[in-house]
Amino acid sequence: MADIWDERKKGWEEDYFHRKDQELLEQMRQRPAAEEREHYKETSFLHSPKCGEKLEEILFRGVMVERGTGCHEVWLGAREVERLTARASQGWLSRFWRSLGR
Repeated sequence: MADIWDERKKGWEEDYFHRKDQELLEQMRQRPAAEEREHYKETSFLHSPKCGEKLEEILFRGVMVERGTGCHEVWLGAREVERLTARASQGWLSRFWRSLGR
């Protein structure tokens, strides 16, 4: 009877350590993804995706938009596009925005 109990304890112990190993592996898998997201956020926040230089806010037709200081590309978010298209109902930007179902 003692042998059965010892085998049972070993099984429980193996299950416990197997679960702990799986938890640690999952944490290790998630850590690089979280670190990568944080690194991306630090490097891309307020930086131009094209040239990597800082973005500056400029006023364009009454709407604040971001422009790369190195490449001078203008970056618009959905809110900025909506504001610009609302002012130019017949322009190409408005037609494009409506074609997307917005």
